[in-house]
Amino acid sequence: MCVYFVSGAGYHSESKAKEYKHVCKRACQRAVDRLKAGALAVDAVTAALVELEDSPFTNAGMGSNLNLSGEIECDASIMDGKSLRYGAVGAVSGINNPVLVANRLLSEAQKGKLSAGRIPPCFLVGRGAHDWAVNHGIPPCPSEKMATKFSLSAYKRNKHKMELAEKVDTGFNHHSKKRRQASETENGSGLLDTVGAIVVDREGNVAAAVSSGGLAMKHPGRVGQAAHHGCGCWAENTSTLNPYSTAVSTSGCGEHLIRTMLARECSSAMQCEDAHQALLEAMQNKFISKSHTHCQFQPSMCVRRDTSHINMGCIYNGVCSLSLSLSLSLSLSFSLSVSLSVFLSVSLSLSVSLCFAQSLCFCLGLSLCLSLFLSVSLAFFLSLFLGL
Repeated sequence: MCVYFVSGAGYHSESKAKEYKHVCKRACQRAVDRLKAGALAVDAVTAALVELEDSPFTNAGMGSNLNLSGEIECDASIMDGKSLRYGAVGAVSGINNPVLVANRLLSEAQKGKLSAGRIPPCFLVGRGAHDWAVNHGIPPCPSEKMATKFSLSAYKRNKHKMELAEKVDTGFNHHSKKRRQASETENGSGLLDTVGAIVVDREGNVAAAVSSGGLAMKHPGRVGQAAHHGCGCWAENTSTLNPYSTAVSTSGCGEHLIRTMLARECSSAMQCEDAHQALLEAMQNKFISKSHTHCQFQPSMCVRRDTSHINMGCIYNGVCSLSLSLSLSLSLSFSLSVSLSVFLSVSLSLSVSLCFAQSLCFCLGLSLCLSLFLSVSLAFFLSLFLGL
């Protein structure tokens, strides 16, 4: 069994680091409990995302970013590696757990055609997604109850900044333009959070899911990568065409991830024998060189599994910052990876990791170890493997 989490790209307040850690632990535990009870990967990953959506500290479900109109619109998707089926919702309001709707769309599609031979939907947006969810027993939640004091205060700050920016545009000058650009750099890139999870169950099935409230102050109706097929998440069991089972979950600026279908590209790269090099080349050639963006956080979680090993990696800003290898024979092994940007990290498999940007990544299974990643230059950290 394996569970792997990310609580979102972007800048996370150090004052809330403890809360981020606790919510990810709870999500991890919920997924593990479901797996121990015999649930499949797709059900466990859904349970984990529900816990993350219910937290007021993540930009998903409860406490999501508000759009230009001061409303919450959420995106979510889920993919089952066993059936290759996918379910998603976009720009849906009034649903506290959009991943439940995505999972229900996936499961309903497995039942076959509707009356009169109609094809069941796999992706719904807006009011249609809300009504479909309510009709299928998913309870609604008034949008005003989904907003928290954190999301409301952030909306007020962002609205004030937009008003100042409009004044700058009216009375345009060189110095004010610089101040506006500096403000956008400091405050705009930290609002890219998408929560995600990857799960491998006892049978070796993989599943991935993502959920997001989207960019702060986004245009109403905007749908991010968290809902798009092959962009927010991807999961695929091993087959005659694929020697490895792979699962991917991404987080970052949705528009750039959509244009490059990053989740599917990472999954394809993981099929190569030298997955580490293939992932780096995929990020460089198919994302960084084509995205034409200066977004600072574009992480992607990846899992590759064959009959004897589970290999995991986290691609961060186009540099492989975390590489894990688990031998199912429970041999003591660790994997060292080097990030050429601002930090180096060493971690054993199945770890609970806190990245220097306060982005939480959790992996739990046959063994457990804890390591803390800090922003350092050319420093090494080694965590001790504990077999449970």
